[in-house]
Amino acid sequence: MSSLTQTTMEDSIVLYPAPGSSLGIPVYQFFTSGAAILSAFSYLPKIHEQTSKNFKDLSVLLHFPGNPPLKSIHMVEPMLHRDDPAYWDMIYFFSQIPKSDGIIVNTFQELEPIAVKAITEGACFPDPKLAPPVFYIGPLIAESKDQTGNEEEEERKGNNECLWWLEKQPSRSVVYLCFGSRGCFSVSQLKEIADALERSEQRFLWVVKRPPLDHESTEKPKHTSDTIVEFDLDSVLPSGFLERTEERGMVVKSWAPQVEVLNKEAVGGFVTHCGWNSVLEAVVAGVPMIGWPLYAEQHMNRNALVEDMKMAIGLEQRDEDGFVCGDELEKKLRELMESEKGREMRERSLKMRDMGMCARAAFGSSTVALNKLVETWNRTS
Repeated sequence: MSSLTQTTMEDSIVLYPAPGSSLGIPVYQFFTSGAAILSAFSYLPKIHEQTSKNFKDLSVLLHFPGNPPLKSIHMVEPMLHRDDPAYWDMIYFFSQIPKSDGIIVNTFQELEPIAVKAITEGACFPDPKLAPPVFYIGPLIAESKDQTGNEEEEERKGNNECLWWLEKQPSRSVVYLCFGSRGCFSVSQLKEIADALERSEQRFLWVVKRPPLDHESTEKPKHTSDTIVEFDLDSVLPSGFLERTEERGMVVKSWAPQVEVLNKEAVGGFVTHCGWNSVLEAVVAGVPMIGWPLYAEQHMNRNALVEDMKMAIGLEQRDEDGFVCGDELEKKLRELMESEKGREMRERSLKMRDMGMCARAAFGSSTVALNKLVETWNRTS
């Protein structure tokens, strides 16, 4: 897929159902986010008709079917301004998605019952009677594996060291902090995180990426999960932090084998950017979360995790830039790892892990949905 998109300028991957339908080809959309996002985005054309203002200027809570209320400034960035071409692309795409023969979603019904109900009832579509069938076949996550087949020996050693370190820690005692392949922070934000970790006295495994250069945006991709960018940790963290916390913490540069980390017995919490893949990986591992959304639909994922699924604690962030103060992070770390609320959230996460396993079992909801999808394809082939 990646080689195809990189080597051709043709529209080889078509997102709209009309071309396929005109050729008599059934069109199914594979939606890689969850049901809550599908419901919210499918409702965008209706909100578009109800106001002529930019989302950024609404200053109200947005109410999407199957979703908790959302601050308008937390809408996905392309939707904030009507003069952004991507705004019109999203409006058009989600006005066309009901014309698909079906939608395949990477979630399972037990994880998002409120959003699934809204979709089933057609509340998010312009005409509920014309809503396409939706197949919830998740959780689909990558298998645990080495970072890449041709990585350098030193990188492989570093990744293994964090797993070995976790083996030595007490059960459910470690907070894992990682923010996806694009989640790099300014030096000032890294200092706040470091101060919070040190003051909280929690055990931690923290993946730190190179801070953006002065001319770069924090939301611009710097590197992907299979590329290690060399930099000096001492130059971006508070003086003496690594030495003062070496008995209970470990800092890894750029990348860690996340699926393997989350499934270690020692990991009791996950500070995450709320990207959907990371959310599902935590759900499958039974690890509760602290939500720190950065971009895309992550604020919406955080809302669902905190308000509906009750599997995460939200962080207070500055609206203008998403900055989180160290005091706020320290407070939420203690809440997750030490309080009764955190214990209850951990129990709920373990129950949801078991539900996810059941969903993928022989007669589970996701397996049944996948079988129905295959049967539908067989009838139309």
